[in-house]
Amino acid sequence: MPNFASSSQQNQQQLQQPVRGATRSLFLRVLSPRLSKILLALVSAVSPILGGCSTANKAPLLGGHADSTYETEADDRPEVSAFDVDGDDRPLATCDSPHTIRDELENEIPKEYRPIGLREAIDYALHHSRVMRDLGGSVLLAPERMQTKYTAALVNADPRIGVEAALSDFDPRFTASGDFENNHRLLNNVFYGGGTRNFSQNLNVFQAQVSKQAATGTQYFLRNFTDYNNNNAPGNQFPGAWNSNIEAQVRQPLLQGAGTDFNRIAGPTSGVGNLRGVLIARVNTKIGQADFELGLRDFISNIVNSYWDLYFAYRDLDAKVRARDNALEMWQKLEANEAGSTQAMAAQEQYLRFEEDVQNSLTGKQFFGTRTNNGTQGGTFQLPSGVHVAERRLRLLIGMPITERGVLLRPADEPKIARFEYDWDTIVCEAIDRRPELKRQRLRIRRREMELLATRNFLKPRLDATGLYRLRGFGETLAGGPVGDQGVSAWGNLLGADYQEWQLGFEFSIAIGQRQAHVAVHAAELALASDRALLEEQERQVVHDLTNAVAELDRAYTLCQTTLTRFRTSKNLVVSLEAKEDWNPNFERLIDGQRRAVDAERSFYQSQIEYEVALKNVSYEKNSLMEDYGFEVLDFDKGHATTSFRSRQVSPALKSSPTTGAPATAVPKPEPAPAVEEPAPGQP
Repeated sequence: MPNFASSSQQNQQQLQQPVRGATRSLFLRVLSPRLSKILLALVSAVSPILGGCSTANKAPLLGGHADSTYETEADDRPEVSAFDVDGDDRPLATCDSPHTIRDELENEIPKEYRPIGLREAIDYALHHSRVMRDLGGSVLLAPERMQTKYTAALVNADPRIGVEAALSDFDPRFTASGDFENNHRLLNNVFYGGGTRNFSQNLNVFQAQVSKQAATGTQYFLRNFTDYNNNNAPGNQFPGAWNSNIEAQVRQPLLQGAGTDFNRIAGPTSGVGNLRGVLIARVNTKIGQADFELGLRDFISNIVNSYWDLYFAYRDLDAKVRARDNALEMWQKLEANEAGSTQAMAAQEQYLRFEEDVQNSLTGKQFFGTRTNNGTQGGTFQLPSGVHVAERRLRLLIGMPITERGVLLRPADEPKIARFEYDWDTIVCEAIDRRPELKRQRLRIRRREMELLATRNFLKPRLDATGLYRLRGFGETLAGGPVGDQGVSAWGNLLGADYQEWQLGFEFSIAIGQRQAHVAVHAAELALASDRALLEEQERQVVHDLTNAVAELDRAYTLCQTTLTRFRTSKNLVVSLEAKEDWNPNFERLIDGQRRAVDAERSFYQSQIEYEVALKNVSYEKNSLMEDYGFEVLDFDKGHATTSFRSRQVSPALKSSPTTGAPATAVPKPEPAPAVEEPAPGQP
């Protein structure tokens, strides 16, 4: 097989030979022999590069084999950051195999139920989470939108818009440079060479400067300029001499760019449409903290939703297991007395129907269940599909292993049965004041107001007052001579302060018409008006959602009373029908009654969970979930590395009622009828 790379190189070399020959003859005819040799050597070295290169000779970009130019070994990757490597919330590489319906069929159901309280679940989640998890898979679909414990700290530490980045514009800056030159040239005029046309010079220049930007817009400079000049000019006093100057300079804006308000809002390096001052950076950090608080609130709300979803899944399974067992007992009795009869077959169908319901209630289908923003912002209760699905969902949220073989979590808390009443004016004010969405929008309005104030400053012309003071020193040497002596040492002459200079001036500039500045002010006014309109509409939406939450709370409680009565009635009906010796006249009523009893029991527990979720949603709407469950947010701005959370002691009143400042009245606990058999703890 021909070597195309080698052939390409040979063709390039043949094409380059006439070019090199013509170049060589041109240099030999025009330039001096010595210089032509130097340039020919340079052309010979550069010509292979100009002629092109073959892909067969291309070296890998990051090392390794030539056919993996853009790859690198995983073992060669450096450790980028070790921040928080010891956190509790580490990724789980593996977990136990999931609980399935086959476990039930093969009698491999879990032998252990681990009770867990709601406060315990939230506490575990907050101490084992760095990401505010949700139930919609956003961590895979849109990870950049997920809130983490680092959200606010990331905004504050942003090197472009963070607080420290804005403060860095006011840091003192030190710059230094050194240039070393050797000049040898022919001049047409002797005056340019100080009396010679063949000028030769060694020149060394050193500069050092400290500058500082003040919050008023003033710029301060303190610099030193030192040079050494050795040349062959006949008029020189010394063959080589040193000059060393110290300068102090001040520049003060008088119109545009002046004042602490402008510089703290816009920053000293700002421009029209590019404001990045300290105050705006702090507002951005507060917005990041509001985003974190919003994500944390939704996170806790989803944990509560999933907890009660799992509670209802167990209650639903318990009801269907009892109905299945009763149907099985009735079928067995009929089969023993009247094998093959119509009633026996109907009882068998009833049993199989309940068995199907039990299997679905145990495992479940893949639905999200109750979560935030599914009807209401806090979450509208959705009938869960099964115990296993709901249990895995709760484990996912709180950070536990997704499955533990032989172990299932089971809620230990019961729904509240007290009727809560709120003072409307109190909770409306609380919601308007505390909702993180409204906090964030108010901060945006505050930022818009500051942007408008700073943008109006650009309508002014630029007028700066400048001042300069300079001390000069000259000498044959840089140091070593007596202070003030002329011509001995530059620094000695400088310290004598005999040669002083000063300069005062001003600089003025203006864009005729100020078109960009006027457009920027108009845009800032529109943005401010838009954000204010959005805040007003957000407040209306918050009040609307709060009214819905309070109305739903009252509806759910009233429904609890109705479903409880229905539950008792249907259960008593079934008990009375089963107590009769002859089932033949009432067999259809008995079959139908068993179904109605299961539906009534599910409706009762559903209404209880709806009431519990509605109670949580009231706290959600007025943003008191953290306090209700005994946690508080730690602001990293107050000495903490990141925005985080911690447990705090919950008062007895808060434990019994999450209304914090709103009165609550309790009614007698609605107990099921005596005929209702409650499931034993730990039994499905």
